[in-house]
Amino acid sequence: MTVHFIGAGPGAPDLITVRGLALIKACPVVLYAGSLVPREVVAQAPKKARVVDTASLTLDEILEEMAAAHQRGLDVARVHSGDPSIYGAIAEQMRRLDALGIPYDITPGVPSFAAAAAALGLELTLPEVTQTVILTRTGVRASPMPKGEDLATLGKSGATLVLHLSINNLARVVRELTPLYGAQCPVAVAWRVSWPDQRVLRGTLATIRDQVKRAGLTRTALVIVGRALAAESFPDSRLYSGDHAHVLRPRRR
Repeated sequence: MTVHFIGAGPGAPDLITVRGLALIKACPVVLYAGSLVPREVVAQAPKKARVVDTASLTLDEILEEMAAAHQRGLDVARVHSGDPSIYGAIAEQMRRLDALGIPYDITPGVPSFAAAAAALGLELTLPEVTQTVILTRTGVRASPMPKGEDLATLGKSGATLVLHLSINNLARVVRELTPLYGAQCPVAVAWRVSWPDQRVLRGTLATIRDQVKRAGLTRTALVIVGRALAAESFPDSRLYSGDHAHVLRPRRR
């Protein structure tokens, strides 16, 4: 018996990995975070499978489901949104499973920031513009941010910032990043990216708050800030340059 932590991707049922879908199809117990994972993603669970939406359950109640399955020798598909390594809340589940002696593994998924970049038609790292992407969030109702991970500190890097769980803290985001990135720095907000009702807003640090307010976006949105969002003048990558030789493309004579 194994608990399979599965990244379901950003929402679209066809963005789950082949491995993740195969596990859902095979497991007699499926636990999924219904607030972020569409029911369609787990629709191919076995006909007689126990399928539970865990959105209203506590950690203890979720572990009770896993422990009950373990006692019966039944594999569990534990389905999380995006990729479970980023704000997946799986660490505390795995810690409990370790204590109970219940085996588990992890199947990665398409992260929401990658789906957002695809929807925006963006490459988040551009030569001589930015080569760093920082995945972070701001502290609101969730756990407090560790020392040194505040926006004012991270923003000094000039990197592309991908802010999770921060749409309701947008005023603070704008206030802390404007002195570092400038009021005209491009910003994108991707709401329910890859879902049928997906919405994407483009603006600047000076305009994005009004745009989000008019659109009424209050949750499940990703905020991306950085110069790569609107850069047009940047050099080509050296990767495919004719004078860039490497082991698979020796220097031509």
